Amino acid sequence: MNQLTTSLPVTKKMPARKLGVGLLIISALALLLAPLNMPASYSWLQHTTSESAAQGVNGAWLARLGFLTFGLTVLWLSGGLLNKWPRWAHRLHSIFGLMMVATAVFSTRPWLPNLPFDPIEDALHSFTASAMGFAFAAGIVVRSWQRQGQRAGRALDIIAVAASVLIPMSMMALPDWDGLLQRIMFATAYAWYTYELLNS
Repeated sequence: MNQLTTSLPVTKKMPARKLGVGLLIISALALLLAPLNMPASYSWLQHTTSESAAQGVNGAWLARLGFLTFGLTVLWLSGGLLNKWPRWAHRLHSIFGLMMVATAVFSTRPWLPNLPFDPIEDALHSFTASAMGFAFAAGIVVRSWQRQGQRAGRALDIIAVAASVLIPMSMMALPDWDGLLQRIMFATAYAWYTYELLNS
């Protein structure tokens, strides 16, 4: 009876977790398809996901929708859906979700030279993106510290933290590959949250 009582909340939450995975897929598809909504000069290899949501660019709504959906989904799961997380993991991933929503609100400057932009909004975007990366890496470290007997989870933790640290450094060294590198980083984040939804 006690075992049934313990497992019941997890069973009840499984449909919500599957919904969370579905929302992550929708968000990923929005960012994946966003380059198709961009002017011809946009290159998914060179230009970042942030630039597909840039100020004043026609079609930027699709990438912004992807950011918004991703952020709200992470806020939902970190707000209580994944109740086995340590307290600080909840807090740090909530910050990640909040900063992801903020990237949908505050857009970066466009890559197109003739389009006007708001430099304050561009600076806010840079801040939220940096804070988002820090919160993601720190939140994974806290979560990984608490894991018990989850080798696959810890391996994914290492990959995700390494990606969140090494890829931004690589983007500074290889600017012509910014778009591809950032998309690999986003794919890693989607994979990590999907794993957590299905296994935590």
